[in-house]
Amino acid sequence: MVRVAAGPFAPGHLGELTQQVPFEMIDAVLAETRCGQRRVRDLPSRVVVYLLLAGCLFAELGYRQVWQRLVAGLEGVPVAEPSAAALTKARRRLGPQPLRALFDLLRGPGSSMAGPVRWRGLLVCAIDGTTLFAADSAANLARYSKQRGGRTGGSGYPMLRLVTIMACGARSVIDAVFGPITCGETTYAKDLLARLPTGVLLLADRNFAAGHLLTIVTGRQAHLLVRAKTGSGGPKLPVLHRLADGSHRSVFGGQPVRVIDAEISIKTKAGTVTGIYRLITTLLDADAYPATAIVRLYHERWEIETAYLEIKSSILGGRVLRARTPAGVDQEVHALLITYQILRTAMTDATTSQPGTDPDRASFTIALHAARDQVIHAAGVIADTPIDLIGKIGRLVLDNLLPERRLRVNARTVKRAISKYNARGPNIDRRTYQATLSLNMPAGPVLTTSPEP
Repeated sequence: MVRVAAGPFAPGHLGELTQQVPFEMIDAVLAETRCGQRRVRDLPSRVVVYLLLAGCLFAELGYRQVWQRLVAGLEGVPVAEPSAAALTKARRRLGPQPLRALFDLLRGPGSSMAGPVRWRGLLVCAIDGTTLFAADSAANLARYSKQRGGRTGGSGYPMLRLVTIMACGARSVIDAVFGPITCGETTYAKDLLARLPTGVLLLADRNFAAGHLLTIVTGRQAHLLVRAKTGSGGPKLPVLHRLADGSHRSVFGGQPVRVIDAEISIKTKAGTVTGIYRLITTLLDADAYPATAIVRLYHERWEIETAYLEIKSSILGGRVLRARTPAGVDQEVHALLITYQILRTAMTDATTSQPGTDPDRASFTIALHAARDQVIHAAGVIADTPIDLIGKIGRLVLDNLLPERRLRVNARTVKRAISKYNARGPNIDRRTYQATLSLNMPAGPVLTTSPEP
């Protein structure tokens, strides 16, 4: 039997994911932002919030088709049949404030996610930016410009820059900010870092190796591990004291830091590639945080790249955002982040129910399609007693765990060209290879990791 809300509120659900964003939570957010309806319409504000979240699960569909999926499982329940124009007016009437408030309520690692992403007592997170495309409308162009130049002449759509902090391992969103691409990642990062939780170890790429950002991080009682350039354009890091593990003490941005220089070799059947990497960290104790362990940990920074792939490829499918106004873009991006976050929460609840299961083994694609099916069937909207903490989505994730991650390398190139012409030349090797990694540090040990047989 389908169990949903009564009357015009019945289409307001997200299938089993409703348990992650229950009716009471949505109503509280609407009351806080004063965006609830003054009278009960065919499209109450709570229903419109769920419509926006469902729109992210079905990113390839228009909102009229999304509505049809919300009501598909409500057989025997009288529901409205709003036009596309009515759905547009309802979204505009709601505005972006409730979605902002809901994201602020849901962001963070969550208590169930705290274990898998900690390293030596620190919550390991990564910061990075990406770009999204907005609809090519006059209203959007007034705020979000197109990118000019490049080999293809620039972008065909207005672009926005999204910068997030994500917990590694569970890949949950700690915080996010977005805006026009005319501002760089480090500009947006200042706002994020000012809200950084204490006890975090933040991993970042070379773009974030800036003294003023490090000062903000340490001011939040958090730690930073960032890669730095090694050439003439890199920061000056004088050797103040050489440590036994090969690292040395220095100063950066007026703050005491530790510098780790490592030679990393990747060997595959296609050959061997060796590179010199320099890491800067505020983890000064070489006994508590050995240099070799830090170098290996830094690889976790790639978790945020995988998270962006899940958002932009798995959810959006490379599509342009629907909204044709800046307020609509604000609303839609927050809905996208919320949907990603609650999917991740459902996945991590499942993997933590089986001790020793790495969250990396949970398939985002399995979770996404399971959630879509539950919406269409209006299943699991109201939790049974006792509450099923895993649910249908979690069981499908556990039944289809990915294999243990192996050490592999793949060239960072376009694998399938956007056009019929060759992308970056005809002779690029796009194959994936199993690899052996060797780590060599001055005055330190040489460690080798081989692929599984």
